[in-house]
Amino acid sequence: MTTLNDLHSISSTFSNTDKMPVLFLGHGSPMNAIEENQFVEGFRNLAKTLPQPNAILCVSAHWYTKGTKVTSMEMPRTIHDFGGFPQALFDVQYPAKGSPELAVETKKILNPVEVELDEHWGLDHGAWSVIKHLYPDANVPVIQLSIDYTKSGQYHFELAQKLQSLRHKGVLIIGSGNIVHNLRLVDFRNFDKDNYGYDWAIEARETVNNYLLDGNFQPLIDFEKMNKAVQIAIPTPDHYLPLLYTLGLKEKSEELSLFNDKLLAGSLSMTSVKIV
Repeated sequence: MTTLNDLHSISSTFSNTDKMPVLFLGHGSPMNAIEENQFVEGFRNLAKTLPQPNAILCVSAHWYTKGTKVTSMEMPRTIHDFGGFPQALFDVQYPAKGSPELAVETKKILNPVEVELDEHWGLDHGAWSVIKHLYPDANVPVIQLSIDYTKSGQYHFELAQKLQSLRHKGVLIIGSGNIVHNLRLVDFRNFDKDNYGYDWAIEARETVNNYLLDGNFQPLIDFEKMNKAVQIAIPTPDHYLPLLYTLGLKEKSEELSLFNDKLLAGSLSMTSVKIV
């Protein structure tokens, strides 16, 4: 088990850097890990614009826990947390190293929130299926921070703000989920139709995007109070909350832009956010 006393401060591991961007990536189907499509191309084009990070901290929709945890193992396993997909997807490994040092620093800067150093989780598909397109050589250490499902949107937004100092240590912070994410209503017959969404999905996407581009984040934090279309788009908060971690890190002088901003299969969106 990694302890605070076992490790040097992050300052001895990660040098001071220019402030890193912050990302929210709409990760969509796990098949994006192995398919070629416009969204994968969008991730690769994004990678060309990013400075080389010292490490990545990912907040994935798929690590939804009671309490807050951070992965602290040296070599996180690649988790295939899905079913019913081709064997080729289960064969994918993303052998990025972990960073016990960054895990300890994350625990420290989130104090007084109790953060458990976790040696068991690894990298779930919300992390590796998109990070592999940014850094295909798996040459950047990756840790994950879990989402405490007992807490409010405001709590998660404010928790994210505490991570700001990591951006100056070369840490690329990524939220991974989907803003419009209603799996029960997916239209599989029209899965390959470009930018196809139900009327409520179109309305929800427009509502959220307007708040994002206006820099008006409070309604997004209080997402349970938004219009009915947004409520249908967010039947559970797990895929939405990673967005609030990204928004919590935006400073006033920074610009927010959207990419991969399309609807998919009626009830999903791939809308992604870059803050720099």
